[in-house]
Amino acid sequence: MATKFGLAGGIPERRVRPIWDAIDSRQYKNALKLSTSLLSKYPNSPYALALKALILERMGKPDEALSICLNAKDLLYKNDSLLMDDLTLSTLQIVFQRLDRLDLATSCYEYACGKFPNNLELMMGLFNCYVREYSFVKQQQTAIRMYKLVGEERFLLWAICSIQLQVFCGNGGEKLLVLAEGLIKKHIGSHSLHEPEALIVYLSILEQQAKYGDALEVLSGKLGSLLMIDIDKLRIQGRLLARSGDYTSAADIYQQILEISPDDWECFLHYLGCLLEDDSSWNHEADSDSIHRPKHVDFKVSHLTDDKFESCMSNALAFVQRLLVDTTDDPVRGPYLAALEIKRRKHVYGTGSDDELVEALLKYYLKFGHLACFSSDIESFVQQLTPDKKTEFMDKIVKSCDSVTATGTKVLGQSITIFKLRELIGNLLNLPVVELENLAAEMVEMFCKNLPLSKDLDPQENMHGEELLCLASSLLVQLFWRTGNFGYFVEAIMVLEFGLTIRRYVWQYKILLVHLYSHLGVLSLAYEWYKSLDVKNILTETVSHHILPQMLVSPLWEDLRSLLKDYLRFMDDHFRESADLTFLAYRHRNYSKVIEFVQFKERLQRSDQYLVAKVETSILQLKQKADSIEEEERVLEDLKCGGHFVELSNEIGSKSLSFNEDLSLRPWWTPTSEKNYLLGPFEGIAYCPKEDLAKEREERVRRMIEKKSLLPRLIYLSIQSASALNKDNIEMNGSSSDPNISKELKYLLERYAKMLGSTFSDAVDVLMRVSTDQKSSQAFGSDTVDWLHFAVFLNAWNLSSHELSLPDGNNSGHSIIHVVDTLLIKHVSEKIKISDPLKFTGGQDFSTLVLLVTEPLAWHSIILQSCVRSSFPSGKKKKKGGATEHHSSQLLNALRDSTHSLHDVVEEVTKWLRKHINTPEESHVEMLVSSIRRNGGEHAGGPGAVFQVLENVVPSLDASEVGGRISRSLKSWSAVDIARKVAKGNSAVLSQFLQICMSKVKSLQALKQQIAQF
Repeated sequence: MATKFGLAGGIPERRVRPIWDAIDSRQYKNALKLSTSLLSKYPNSPYALALKALILERMGKPDEALSICLNAKDLLYKNDSLLMDDLTLSTLQIVFQRLDRLDLATSCYEYACGKFPNNLELMMGLFNCYVREYSFVKQQQTAIRMYKLVGEERFLLWAICSIQLQVFCGNGGEKLLVLAEGLIKKHIGSHSLHEPEALIVYLSILEQQAKYGDALEVLSGKLGSLLMIDIDKLRIQGRLLARSGDYTSAADIYQQILEISPDDWECFLHYLGCLLEDDSSWNHEADSDSIHRPKHVDFKVSHLTDDKFESCMSNALAFVQRLLVDTTDDPVRGPYLAALEIKRRKHVYGTGSDDELVEALLKYYLKFGHLACFSSDIESFVQQLTPDKKTEFMDKIVKSCDSVTATGTKVLGQSITIFKLRELIGNLLNLPVVELENLAAEMVEMFCKNLPLSKDLDPQENMHGEELLCLASSLLVQLFWRTGNFGYFVEAIMVLEFGLTIRRYVWQYKILLVHLYSHLGVLSLAYEWYKSLDVKNILTETVSHHILPQMLVSPLWEDLRSLLKDYLRFMDDHFRESADLTFLAYRHRNYSKVIEFVQFKERLQRSDQYLVAKVETSILQLKQKADSIEEEERVLEDLKCGGHFVELSNEIGSKSLSFNEDLSLRPWWTPTSEKNYLLGPFEGIAYCPKEDLAKEREERVRRMIEKKSLLPRLIYLSIQSASALNKDNIEMNGSSSDPNISKELKYLLERYAKMLGSTFSDAVDVLMRVSTDQKSSQAFGSDTVDWLHFAVFLNAWNLSSHELSLPDGNNSGHSIIHVVDTLLIKHVSEKIKISDPLKFTGGQDFSTLVLLVTEPLAWHSIILQSCVRSSFPSGKKKKKGGATEHHSSQLLNALRDSTHSLHDVVEEVTKWLRKHINTPEESHVEMLVSSIRRNGGEHAGGPGAVFQVLENVVPSLDASEVGGRISRSLKSWSAVDIARKVAKGNSAVLSQFLQICMSKVKSLQALKQQIAQF
């Protein structure tokens, strides 16, 4: 309708095309000029107005764009003679969508469809609007109207998908599935089905109602011919048979699939499940919400007799043996792993022996031991063995390597596998420190000597033996944890930096360095290596956990702001574009993707990182403006006074969070962002399995989000509470005249105390006792910063309520200020004493120091500024007024003392930072290099074995052997240069913190001068 007779929105297309060409080429000024000219000729054209609004929005003028769109909308509503076509409406929709006013776009289409109820094009536009709003019920109603209008199969399926979305993602009950089934059956009766996707949707509706027999009947009937790929049809048939309880027939189907595709591991697990009449693999598939599904699942056989179990395993093994014969010349791992899985299940059941499992593992090694995936393939099988059998298995593998002749790359792969298996089995624990040092040196030497194998590879291709440096670095970190010798940690960094000098694209090295530098406290380098990963799109959700938690407690605010901004931009863009993808799936009749896109979008919305990022972005803004109360209040105004985050805190307990981080890439010493083995004592483990901490982790994240979400509101209420100290707002009894602020503040403080594991009164008692040294700071546990938050906001509440008093009976309201000052000074001073950036050992303590200064101390400073501003607004002396004058005098003294205390403690931090920053760089470099240099020669113990290999072997490598590119890289590597880079990175972090502290000193100095005027 839009372009009929050469018209576009009622305007000749030749006049509109140049405007669109200018928009597409981003020549917005030219487009605006052409649009203005068009409007002069068609001043009452909604389409011409919509075009101009689109251009203005692209030029960054949202208010003007919205105003013009509203004018166009009014014209459409008022003038019945105007052409109301989809082109005009879709252009308005684009602008409204980009302005986050989808409701206006929807109302336009609803009006148009009401005016032209039989216009299919407009109804499809309205359906698109409902897709964008995720209004599943209205999607269904609109799709049914279109189906009734033209009777097309696709519109029926749009309605069916909308019904499924109501069940999966909305509040729709399963009765809706009966409605969907009835609609499809009626359509089949009159029109049949003509698309494979239509059949899949029908089968899914039946399967969701557990009508497996009906689904099998449909699949085996005439409609089953719609599925052209036999193996896909067999997979559906096998699943339906298994879920209906016909395990024998299902096993036959899965055998057919495995004969066609013997490397289908998931299919083999289903096959075994059918033989054992066990539905564990299907239940696990339905319940799994992880990024990576495990290769092996638990199984249930308690319902089987011993003879039945043995018969099932014999049948399975016989079938696998046939597959092995058929795939002798085909390098697929599936049948070999299948044989191992059968041995594992027999072993778990109690009918298999360790010797059988060891023999099967050895056969698998001889076939695939050179592959990088070998150790992960057999991990679950090896864990079934006793320690003695694990050692026996290792011995047999080592002997087999000596007797097998192979090419250089295959021998290298087998050697790497042996190193990885030793780590997996855990026998490194029993080795003396000297042997572990030699093992790490052997790995690095093997890497260097095999560099000629990578001579002709492209720089972006994986080099042979790259994993050796990861293994060596991991071993050195274990030595550091075991001995506490810092030199091993430095060597671990040097090894990875050496590898990246040769090839800059090894992401495994970069991730390890991110964590090593983070532990060291050199976050500037950690962030630099993270940026070099060039993380984009969905990887920002799965990979950012490697750096984000560390950055949140660092002074690198600009880098943190950039990190959070990029992450939130991706998430917001995806949420905006997800509806486009969903409607595209509708248009292309890919209905399974419709469900997938909507569920994926909902999963991202429930992401723990997404919630953390939103909260932390607001807190970062407050921290950056905390030196000026006026700027802080502007931030709070933009944050709606923190009210939205209180709602989030209230809802977080009932929210189902999704954890989308890919934890498999994290190093062994920090399996999650909350856990770091290196911070505790050596636990005597050489192999750290990936821990399943899902429930514990989810609870911890909930508590953290719940607490942090309250901070913006607590800061706002504290400022307001302190502002109520103006003499005109003080009643004769000394309490604030605005009880609502005080009441809400106390309520939030009670909630905050509960999150700290205490009642309000007990929490107050703990603060008092710690401030007077009746209790040690250990009473705060690991929540020191949170306890000080509570103390700061408690003081703000008490300034106006005067409900609390010191043990000496002083209940003047501002007496708690002294408690807060004491706690801040005490904990900041403690962290200064134990943090030593020169020795690179105070990473965690330094992070706590940063938080103390930039959060509780900063909030306390803002509250003091609010007190001074409200209590002494004019700078004039107060008139004598008895009790009021006495109160003001006491308050003035308390504010003066507190400001002086804060100024002095931040000044102390500043001096401490300057001292370390001004330490000669060469001192840092010498300390790092000397920690890895063996003064006693080759046979001396301690760190340095790996460094000696690099110093001795690297110069001996000839350019003709390794190639010009690698040779140049080797010559450019220098341990001193790496040490200097670390020293500079450490200084950069300290300098950023120094700038923050200097800004606070300046702010507190100005506050001191302001108070001195009274």
